[in-house]
Amino acid sequence: MLQPVKEVLLQNTHRQRIEKILAAIAAQSIDALMVSIAENRYYLSGFAAEGGPFDDSAGVLLISPERRILVTDVRFTTQAEQQAPLFEMFRHKKGLIAALPDVLADMRADRLGFESRHLSVKAHQEIIAKLAESGSSVELVSCEDIVERLRAVKDDAEIEATRRAVAIAEAAFAELMTVIQTGMTEKKAAWLLEKAMRENGAEGLAFPPIAAAGPNSALPHAVPSDRPFAAGEPILFDWGARFEGYCSDISRTVVLGAPDPRFIEIHSIVLQAQTRAVTAIRDGRSTVEIDRIARDVIGEAGFGENFGHALGHGTGLVVHERPRLSPLKDSRLAAGMLVTVEPGIYLPDWGGVRLENQVLVRKDDAEVLNHLAITDGRVG
Repeated sequence: MLQPVKEVLLQNTHRQRIEKILAAIAAQSIDALMVSIAENRYYLSGFAAEGGPFDDSAGVLLISPERRILVTDVRFTTQAEQQAPLFEMFRHKKGLIAALPDVLADMRADRLGFESRHLSVKAHQEIIAKLAESGSSVELVSCEDIVERLRAVKDDAEIEATRRAVAIAEAAFAELMTVIQTGMTEKKAAWLLEKAMRENGAEGLAFPPIAAAGPNSALPHAVPSDRPFAAGEPILFDWGARFEGYCSDISRTVVLGAPDPRFIEIHSIVLQAQTRAVTAIRDGRSTVEIDRIARDVIGEAGFGENFGHALGHGTGLVVHERPRLSPLKDSRLAAGMLVTVEPGIYLPDWGGVRLENQVLVRKDDAEVLNHLAITDGRVG
């Protein structure tokens, strides 16, 4: 019986990703890699179970040049067999850590790489103790961002899923703008935005929506409260949908009624900073340089001290991925990366303005995935 075309394409995608991971394993001088981060596990195998603490998680992948094994338990066996056909199944009965000595002995891996971002000190110590107890000589080798570096450049299917996630989020915001009014609370607006995203086809949220009005909008990561919206004050929204695992991330700042001169000035500066940065994005450009382009616009306008966060970040299976558009750590953009561009100005006791779009890095330029217009922020 022939497999559906989509299943064949997915398996080919996973094979190609595994081949790239095997090349990275060889470069790290390890015999095998243990993949425990849920998004990385999904990216390489298709196994979509949720994450969790290491010894109570849905399982790990063990990848070597000779073997591909998914270690899981009875809760996930059927799901794993359906979603990860390229992997052998090893079902543990006494806990993941207890199972590792037997699996690793079968794989004949002497140096095992592990994802240091996920494995706790406690779990690391327990694995070492269990290996010693079994007489194993396997050495654990800390590895960082092996899979994440691969995830940073998206293929066509990942880009298309992100486009859909952006479209869903923007449709939800357009619906909210038809009912938003003075007196509505931040919590109510955030709930309406979440509800509309799900009704428009989101499989979940990229993160809890932010709706922050007046002085609260000066808090970049504000939590929606019972504060009601008032006319003339900045109202900052930051929201995103998840579609086929991929995240959108958008910010807009609006005003109910007539904006005051300060809002018009700040909104214009932030928009100019965003536009200049997007225009400069292309394959090979420095992430620090792109951040500086936007930061200089805001600094020259006299608000440099009021832009305290990075310009942007990658998006994908999680909302914050490689790379970072930041003054702190330089890297090079590559065609196929998806990044946010989100400059902001935040004034305590007044409020803040942030504008955020998602951008696809291309060879000679950048494509903005958003279609939601950025006007002067006026609503109603």
